[in-house]
Amino acid sequence: MAAPYVITRRGALSGATCEGRRRAGGAGSQLGACPVHPRHKMALPFARSLCLCRRGAKRLGVAAAEARRGISFKLEEKTAHSSLLLFKGDTGVKYGMVGLEPTKLALNVERFREWAVVLADTAVTSGRHYWEVTVKRSQQFRIGVADVDMSRDSCIGVDDRSWVFTYAQRKWHTMLANEKAPVEGMGQPEKVGLLLEYEAQKLSLVDVSRIAVVHTLQTDFRGPVVPAFALWDGELLTHSGLEVPEGL
Repeated sequence: MAAPYVITRRGALSGATCEGRRRAGGAGSQLGACPVHPRHKMALPFARSLCLCRRGAKRLGVAAAEARRGISFKLEEKTAHSSLLLFKGDTGVKYGMVGLEPTKLALNVERFREWAVVLADTAVTSGRHYWEVTVKRSQQFRIGVADVDMSRDSCIGVDDRSWVFTYAQRKWHTMLANEKAPVEGMGQPEKVGLLLEYEAQKLSLVDVSRIAVVHTLQTDFRGPVVPAFALWDGELLTHSGLEVPEGL
């Protein structure tokens, strides 16, 4: 009995000789290159199916990676308070002691007027999304998400339409409707991660050094939300369009 065709882990064929496979193709069969010995030939239907399987697996891998990828965003200049300066293609924000003259800024009802806040330009209405923030020379900031239409006279964490993690005086807290709760297990940051799970109504602070959730804030989304940032010294640099890390 002729030995069966077997695909090994390396994609080669085993269990039958090349001569046997060539004979199996038949005199009238179309022949293609043998994956074991390129100079030999094998029946093309098998070669084509092997190629299609590999292409299909590659497409599935790309689709899976896209499914894990979070939103890609930039900071929205028209929302930035006059004391904030965007840089690096609007992916970073710096705090200025004096700030820009409000009269020199374009008049815009979307700009935060009282607090040093800036919002991202991409809204979330579904899915799981992950982004990171590099912290440079900042000892007081807030990071989280907010309703796209939150009041521009408020600050993120002060009202009940924003959900944030705040860092000040070397301590972390959650903040919602101006109420704080301590967050343990997170030291002075160089880079932190945020995991937003819209349907599950959760926002989590992630320790990027060990890819672990440090604290999860239960939310109450009623509509589209955007990444949100408040800053009172130093600078923050955002990294978006990332895949959700394995294990989160």
